[in-house]
Amino acid sequence: MERSGTQQREPEPVLRQGSLLLYEWTLRHGTLRDPGEAARELGLSEGELSIALDDLARHGLLQRLGGDDVWTPVDPTVAEVTARAPLEREIRERQRELTRLHTRLRPLAALFAEHSRSGRRTDRLRQVDNPAEVRRELSAMTRLCMEEMVSIQPGGGRSPNTLHGIVAESVGMLERGVRVRTLYQHTARASLTTQTYVRAVSAAGAQIRTTAEVFDRVIIFDRETAFVPQPRVEGRPPGASIVTDPTVVGFLYRMFETLWRSGRPFDLDEMHGGRLTEQGETAQDRLASDDLKLAILRLMAAGLKDDVIARRLGMAPRTLRRHLRDITDELDAESRFQAGYRAWRLGLPLEDGAADGDPEDRTVDGSA
Repeated sequence: MERSGTQQREPEPVLRQGSLLLYEWTLRHGTLRDPGEAARELGLSEGELSIALDDLARHGLLQRLGGDDVWTPVDPTVAEVTARAPLEREIRERQRELTRLHTRLRPLAALFAEHSRSGRRTDRLRQVDNPAEVRRELSAMTRLCMEEMVSIQPGGGRSPNTLHGIVAESVGMLERGVRVRTLYQHTARASLTTQTYVRAVSAAGAQIRTTAEVFDRVIIFDRETAFVPQPRVEGRPPGASIVTDPTVVGFLYRMFETLWRSGRPFDLDEMHGGRLTEQGETAQDRLASDDLKLAILRLMAAGLKDDVIARRLGMAPRTLRRHLRDITDELDAESRFQAGYRAWRLGLPLEDGAADGDPEDRTVDGSA
């Protein structure tokens, strides 16, 4: 079966047990003059003997002495060198073919990228309603990206299918020298799928951080093109707005940088191999946990409902309730109101604009 003009080779089978036994027998006796004698001693049938001889001859481990039916064992190192020679010639030819292909096509890449990017900049805001079309546009921009891709990914862990699909694209960008930075929420640290993705792209040079609260998902390529999700409509996945207006993209990029500076490195080596505190946490875990508790207190002080707080922090309501219990225990408080009051008395920063948003998201009296 041919593919791309090359003949695919069938994989060579490993040496069979009978072949190994016959090779060892020949080494002990120096030569193989009577294969039948060797077969009787080794308990090999006539068919097994024939297969073993063919096997060893094909691998260059036995060779005839002159024109006689006498076989002599060959040093495996010599057999390897002999077998490698034609393969190495083929590899060199393939490398020359790749170089010729690169020389012919690479000069056109910059031309294609410039025209594609300028074409996308013509419409400064494009609405793409079809999620499949959004994925195609994202894949195209991933291939065209020249310098940097940054993204904000709110919520907890992402789906395995999504992350599996973008590992190769992310690593491909990094291998081209593109800088990749991604900001998750602290709750993503507990996701094994997200940890797997982070380990793969971090090894290739990506930078990953987490923070307590982010705004919405956004992906920015080369500070020129931003993908912003459309509002969700129940029953179907959202599309996206593709923005190329320099003012808007610049604002989104500065927003990312502000959040990035406040983020904590998502360092799996530190998480899994770092020194533990008395509570069994790494220093990185502890800092992320403190950030999360402070964010919960701020949102409580803003009077937001529990389901709104959980959504903004990318966690399940049950997880939020567990954090609330930890906070009240840590502050030695008997109620959420008392916890908020004691946090204020301690001088914790509870005012940072967290109250912005829909008034319906707040509790009836606007308090925690």
